[in-house]
Amino acid sequence: MASLKTSLEQKVENALLSFDSDFVFNTVKELLNEGYDPLDIVSTLSNALKIVGEKFEKGEIFLIHLVTIGEAVKRATSELLEPLIRMHGVKGRFLGKVVIGTVEGDIHDIGKNIVASMLFAAGFEVYDLGKDVPIEEFVRKVRELRPEILALSALLTTTLPIQREVIEALKREGLRDGVKIMVGGAPVTRRWAEEIGADGYGVDAMEAVMVAKNLVKSSRGL
Repeated sequence: MASLKTSLEQKVENALLSFDSDFVFNTVKELLNEGYDPLDIVSTLSNALKIVGEKFEKGEIFLIHLVTIGEAVKRATSELLEPLIRMHGVKGRFLGKVVIGTVEGDIHDIGKNIVASMLFAAGFEVYDLGKDVPIEEFVRKVRELRPEILALSALLTTTLPIQREVIEALKREGLRDGVKIMVGGAPVTRRWAEEIGADGYGVDAMEAVMVAKNLVKSSRGL
């Protein structure tokens, strides 16, 4: 027999499956007003996103739904949950720190946004640099924030080589050994990731979260 969902789980799941960004945002705001812990909401969002991913894999929902949900979760986490979590100083409870962005010359960020939202919902401290991010900005942020993971997204074949250039720039600055690098995006393949010396590759957002968790464990010798 399936276990009964808690009120929190039911509200979050219903909000995501409404495919209404404002409804998701307002639901998270109401849950905070009701006294729910921001980290409990994040954990529940993560579980609900897994359900969404399963529905997508089964063909029960489509890419447009996945994109809408990704944007909704990104807005709720970045505007409501993340500021509270940072304010209360619970960094030790994060799985690890991730810097993510779409590489220079590429203005596509739908996939990157979904990955960023799911990483945060899974318990990572995420710094999203946005799209069309210059190589030197990735390097600067790695030096400044010392993240466990740098995630590079490229959605165009013409911007794919920039992922390699970021890795080479980190090597020149002596920063490469201190960070695990993940790559992703429509034209990215596992073979390409290996060719450019990346540490991980995710074919979709769900795999990206799994890879990120494994990379953090390996970096800590776990």
